[in-house]
Amino acid sequence: MTTNTPALLVLEDGRTFRGEAFGAVGETFGEAVFTTGMTGYQETITDPSYHRQIVAMTAPHVGNTGVNGEDDESGRIWVAGYVVRDPARISSNWRATGALGDRLAAEGIVGIAGVDTRALTRHLRERGAMRAAVSSTGEDRDAVLEKVLASPSMTGADLVGDVTTPETYVVNAEGQTRFRVAAIDLGIKRNTPRRMAARGIEVHVMPATSTPEELLAAAPDGVFFSNGPGDPATADTAVRLAQAALGEGLPTFGICFGNQVLGRALGFGTYKLRYGHRGINQPVLDRETGKVEVTAHNHGFAVDAPREGTADTEFGRAEVSHVCLNDDVVEGLNCLDKPAFSVQYHPEAAAGPHDADYLFDRFVNLMEGKG
Repeated sequence: MTTNTPALLVLEDGRTFRGEAFGAVGETFGEAVFTTGMTGYQETITDPSYHRQIVAMTAPHVGNTGVNGEDDESGRIWVAGYVVRDPARISSNWRATGALGDRLAAEGIVGIAGVDTRALTRHLRERGAMRAAVSSTGEDRDAVLEKVLASPSMTGADLVGDVTTPETYVVNAEGQTRFRVAAIDLGIKRNTPRRMAARGIEVHVMPATSTPEELLAAAPDGVFFSNGPGDPATADTAVRLAQAALGEGLPTFGICFGNQVLGRALGFGTYKLRYGHRGINQPVLDRETGKVEVTAHNHGFAVDAPREGTADTEFGRAEVSHVCLNDDVVEGLNCLDKPAFSVQYHPEAAAGPHDADYLFDRFVNLMEGKG
């Protein structure tokens, strides 16, 4: 719920938005970003990829259906702060067990409501994602801005260790077990193992700190690299795991951060996008089929790979398989001489869309030797 407590959103370039505290009262810092999804706010706030980010919702009305005990993508809320325009005064849904504002407050998430999120989004599109703070402590804008300028940048941030599982756990296959997959948890969402389990895959979710020896000791039929937060340039351990999987010829699939990890394993670089792609309505072209998929995104970095032709790598030829139709950003990689591929977007998207769910079937085909 909102309160009568005044709150400030202060961006690192000095732009300031005023509103009321929403969720916990306090002060928080992170990278200000926006997401264009019209639904799925509970999945958004519990997505580990949003760790250390202050997320602004471009949809004006947020919280209409409340929150429930089933739709979380992890065990906690991960957003550093939350920005909305018009939070629902009453939540109404047969599955609701509480209100969004109360959930934020219970987990200590500092938010702000009553913000002109359209103006904020336009500003971030023009100036780029930047450091920011949400404060409802009564401090003046200049004092908050000084703290923002002293806060860490997302560039160079190594955050995977904050979100990965401390030890391996298993998600059992539904029905007969057909394959075993080692899923490297870089910030994995709960729906990802579910989508694999529905296809008869026993998923061993392993810490990002796992060694190549531990990975291979699990005797997987395939290896999966998940989504996650931070700068992929810091993910040296995950890159070594991907290189080990490629070297052994294991079927390999990566999404989001996992796409960037595979890209680095192949020798490509990564770079920070101006304001990133975040939302559930991003158009992506599959170059092989010519099909345009409406996809879910949450990334602020991208792979720097040749858009045309094939590239020679240590592990054979590779090509860009998918591109974003908004800005030509690389959205997928395909290895031509190894059973490995990746996409920058989210085929496991909850609450949707589900255009790319077939990619899990493609992973199964690789493990069957049909890829």
